[in-house]
Amino acid sequence: MPTYLKVLLSLSLLNLTACERLGIPDPAKEAAILEADARATGSACRHAGRGIEDCYALNPQAARAAVYAGWKEMNDYMRENNIAEIKPTGDAAASAASEGEASASASASASASAH
Repeated sequence: MPTYLKVLLSLSLLNLTACERLGIPDPAKEAAILEADARATGSACRHAGRGIEDCYALNPQAARAAVYAGWKEMNDYMRENNIAEIKPTGDAAASAASEGEASASASASASASAH
């Protein structure tokens, strides 16, 4: 094989390894990122003391199997190391609390109007 063909082949292979720089998506890499994100979401839900069903409801876009795997890993880790749950303080917790207050006030006004 002539030398210029070897050089040309080497350069073309080198260019193919830089596909990420060209913006060409890699489906396997994207799937791995989404799975890792869903596992982290499950772990965070468990650490916040949320049940797995609540975690699914709060994150419908995440893969359920990966969310469950992350939730279970965190559950086992918390049991082994006697780690307490952390109560969530974000917007989801505030909206859940406001919904609970709204339903309580609605039921109170409904019972008051019935009398």
